[in-house]
Amino acid sequence: MFDILVQERWALLLISFVLGALIGSFLNVVIYRMPLMMERAWEDEIAAAQDKAPIERERFNLVLPRSRCGNCGHVITALENIPVFSWLALRGKCSACGTRISVRYPFVEIATALLFFACAWVFGPTLHCVAAMALCAVLVALTGIDLDTQLLPDQLTLPLLWIGLLLNIGGLFARLPDAVIGAAAGYLVLWSVYWLFKLITGREGMGYGDFKLLGALGAWFGWQAVPMLLLVSAVVGSVIGIAILVVQKKRRQTAIAFGPYLALAGLITLFFGPQLQQLPLAL
Repeated sequence: MFDILVQERWALLLISFVLGALIGSFLNVVIYRMPLMMERAWEDEIAAAQDKAPIERERFNLVLPRSRCGNCGHVITALENIPVFSWLALRGKCSACGTRISVRYPFVEIATALLFFACAWVFGPTLHCVAAMALCAVLVALTGIDLDTQLLPDQLTLPLLWIGLLLNIGGLFARLPDAVIGAAAGYLVLWSVYWLFKLITGREGMGYGDFKLLGALGAWFGWQAVPMLLLVSAVVGSVIGIAILVVQKKRRQTAIAFGPYLALAGLITLFFGPQLQQLPLAL
């Protein structure tokens, strides 16, 4: 099987695309359920601190219960859970009650499929490819969760940081010393911006999850990538943020998730990092 993937590029690309769509379907579950799991964990901690009995609930995690319609409770069948195709066949509606299913579900599946395809195209059948796919999957999940809740769960950002460091023991994306410094620099840069902004304005400009995500990206790509990650995320975030404020007529104090822009910067660095780092030299 591996020989086929090495010799037949089309097979690698096709399998990567299909795998990405399947992983994207699971990421939709992660995006929806992980914040609810965190909320329930916080409620249980509060109950325990107040010496109250644990709250009785249905078992709820990333596997159980089976996915169902949020309106009528219809359990999603296997045929209704095929990435993209099921949404198209159902015309974006629940088969039982006709409630609209968000277009975000097929969008996440297609986006993940295209990212996995890109990983296979750029890195080929290598450990780089597998690692890049894992990074893409986590960044997609973090983006969806942050857009929904303005949270970047430690359950995703911290493992991402440690995996980056472990992969770079062998210098997969960066030298290990550069990765360690990158993790520290990424965290401390945004931590410093956070406290400077808070001292000047008295308000919080971002969350701790943003520090951890940039630290994780620094662990993957090394300290040399941190300035580019900051620049890309800041520029894209400013442009999109201003557009949102203008189009939706919101006030400047409106909180806007920064995690998606860091994730986008991470993806750009993954695929175009060496070329971007050479730009200053070319100029």
